[in-house]
Amino acid sequence: MTEKVDEMRVIAIVNQKGGVGKTTTSINLAAALALEGQSVLLIDIDPQGNASTGLGVGRQNRDKSIYHVLTDGLPLRESISETSVSGLSIIPSHIDLSAAEMEIGNKEGRTVLLRDAIAEMVRQGGEKYDYVLVDCPPSLNLLTINALCAARSVIVPLQCEFFALEGLSQLLKTVEMAKANLNPNLVIDGVMLTMYDQRNRLSSQVADDVRKHLGRAVFKTLIPRNVRIAEAPSFGQPVLTYDPTCAGSVAYRQLAAEILSRHQKTKSS
Repeated sequence: MTEKVDEMRVIAIVNQKGGVGKTTTSINLAAALALEGQSVLLIDIDPQGNASTGLGVGRQNRDKSIYHVLTDGLPLRESISETSVSGLSIIPSHIDLSAAEMEIGNKEGRTVLLRDAIAEMVRQGGEKYDYVLVDCPPSLNLLTINALCAARSVIVPLQCEFFALEGLSQLLKTVEMAKANLNPNLVIDGVMLTMYDQRNRLSSQVADDVRKHLGRAVFKTLIPRNVRIAEAPSFGQPVLTYDPTCAGSVAYRQLAAEILSRHQKTKSS
């Protein structure tokens, strides 16, 4: 079991492109960190709510959600739901979150609502988490900006396909803008390659190309295309409990170990 981190780390899982494995990563990385002995909270700030569904929180059980936190000022700790994974909790999304931008657009401090809600939870001395992961929508909107303002770091899932690098430079510029103007402590934890198919030459070429451009910013772990990863959400589970020994589960456990190792090195340096 991995050593606990000294303080809570808030990580935004961000990519403005859809279909890159962002929500799948949020669910399974959160579960993998929990299985490594970390206390983890996943915040589903994507109006689609797929992370909530994928962890077994049905739409009928979302009367206290991140939407109510951002728009009504509900304390964060009152919106927390437990999951079937020991050590992993979730704040679910809500269908009304799609209109939240209009509702909070004129609020004072509209870009830091999530940051302030997290800070208030810490001040109140409620649940203590080692990691808070934020599953962001596939767009660079006000919800994503809230996540970037609240986060200590960013993880970018990148699909191993021909257009992998398209839009990445825009995303990295947005992160730099958020760092310069809103959150000076924000860093990029890394770029992770998803949907890797070792039988497909294109996957290898894309992986090599991304590593050539971004170097050590790319995680060593490759998340493979794996049917078990795709099946697990329909059972309301992460793949790590649905099929603990499949290639997808092994990869996410390796990714969690790599992230924990990076954070321990950062702490000791």
